[in-house]
Amino acid sequence: MIEAPDLAKKFNSHVALAERAAATAGSSRPSLIRRLYDWTLSWAHRPGGTWALFGIAFVESSFFPIPPDVLLLALCVGAPKRSFWFALVSSAGSVLGGMFGYFIGATAWHVLHGWFIPYVFSQELFINVQQLYQGNAFVAVLTAAFTPIPYKVFTVAAGVFDVNFWTLVSASVVGRSARFFLVGGFLYLFGPPVKTLLEKYFDWFAWGLLAVGIAGFVALKFI
Repeated sequence: MIEAPDLAKKFNSHVALAERAAATAGSSRPSLIRRLYDWTLSWAHRPGGTWALFGIAFVESSFFPIPPDVLLLALCVGAPKRSFWFALVSSAGSVLGGMFGYFIGATAWHVLHGWFIPYVFSQELFINVQQLYQGNAFVAVLTAAFTPIPYKVFTVAAGVFDVNFWTLVSASVVGRSARFFLVGGFLYLFGPPVKTLLEKYFDWFAWGLLAVGIAGFVALKFI
């Protein structure tokens, strides 16, 4: 049903370049990221892709490093008429995952903080989020939910710093739904042309996606 293998192959080639560059610098982490990207994108052309989208959206909201947008995009390109359904699945999984992240922060942080820092996010990012929560918590969560800023830091930190649970939920519903339905709506309207453009200009797309992801982490340091 989904015609994403070509996109997956091209994407993997660019991830491989990033992996080799990082390996030269002495880092072993990109090897894991490469495998996770491969695994995530493989669900675009396997049975159960919708369930995988829900699961990835769920775990990405607290600890998984690969955003659900990767699989959401591939599924929508392959079946544009189901784009709104895929967006709904992503939104539901992500918001429920955000609640789970809150639960981790509120009840298990004393046990798991040594794993989350530094393996999921850094101490510096965590402190920055704490400072943002001292201002307007709703706006902070909404911004993270909609933009490339790492949402998972905000969900876990909300539980640690006792942010109102319903503030997290309401901001997450608005931000995550807006983000995923924007992607889904665009591909619903322009699916075939977008697929053609992605296949033609995938080099630019791949590097752009990498740049956006990095920009999200960098931006959090300056907010």
